[in-house]
Amino acid sequence: MAAPDNEDTDEFIEPVTIALEAGQEAAGQRLDQWLAARLAPDLSRNRIQALIKQGAVRIGGSLVDEAKRKLAVGDHVSVDMPEPEPAEPLGEDIPLDILYEDDALIVIDKPAGLVVHPGAGNWTGTLVNALIHHCGASLSGIGGVRRPGIVHRLDKDTSGVMVVAKTDHAHRVLSEAFADHGRTGDLARAYVALVWGIPERAMGTVDAALGRHADRVRRAVVPEHRDDARHAVTHFTVEERFGEGQQKFASASLVECRLETGRTHQIRVHMAHIGHPLIGDPDYGQAFRTKANRLPDPLKAKVAAFPRQALHARLLEFSHPDTHLTMTFEAPMPGDMEELVGGFRNL
Repeated sequence: MAAPDNEDTDEFIEPVTIALEAGQEAAGQRLDQWLAARLAPDLSRNRIQALIKQGAVRIGGSLVDEAKRKLAVGDHVSVDMPEPEPAEPLGEDIPLDILYEDDALIVIDKPAGLVVHPGAGNWTGTLVNALIHHCGASLSGIGGVRRPGIVHRLDKDTSGVMVVAKTDHAHRVLSEAFADHGRTGDLARAYVALVWGIPERAMGTVDAALGRHADRVRRAVVPEHRDDARHAVTHFTVEERFGEGQQKFASASLVECRLETGRTHQIRVHMAHIGHPLIGDPDYGQAFRTKANRLPDPLKAKVAAFPRQALHARLLEFSHPDTHLTMTFEAPMPGDMEELVGGFRNL
């Protein structure tokens, strides 16, 4: 594993102290509420409460240990901002395809095979390890820890556009936008999938709740009244049809999927639910594996060798957390998926 990037740079950096004076508007206000208003958008109320518990806030030079402490006019409040702690994951020199980067965020085209976040069985070699190495000291701290803020994920074997926050403020704003699924702001996500068969309609919507599967790593369509049911909506549009109208070979379609919600494995489960699982999907497309036998030999071999679900996050659009400008990013299909689609175009 590569050595951590700039691993000793924090040792000689002094904490920053923020000094404030309570005016007339502060009289009778809770300390955490007033500080949250004064220090927004850089610090959230939860972060301020954590700093108070850590002994980082003083009034008139005396430590304060209660977030609900009431303020008086003229109180001198100081906040010692500790330097962000090093992230637990170590930085690793892993190449990144960077589409955009500024002080608040970074947008990448994630390759298939790259795990987003360290976890059981994948503690190294992840996107987070790569970002810690690449961004270094430009990460200002997410929750007080110098690490990238993951606001959405792509499955290990799904490629495409991702945005990652570099500051606490950007992390909070982007997380809220993704949690809201773009209902009240600028957020759009479009994926392209190669699926078995040809849907009856050129456009459609799958509105089916998702929940736990008997296999804990998978998801399933479940009744809405079940305790673990989560509302899930996918809109799809058929872009290309392959093998339509002929009986000799298995048919397939290239489909754009736009998310109204963002659940684990949502597109994969929803497309399988309507009878059109993704080609190459090891979890939700097993029942269709024999369809490859109804393809001409060169294409049959390509399908058999394709090591993942044929899914790519093609477009991501969101409002920048600082400038509020709408930003749109697109990434072309990776070479292996483009080659597979090309094989079906020749049917």
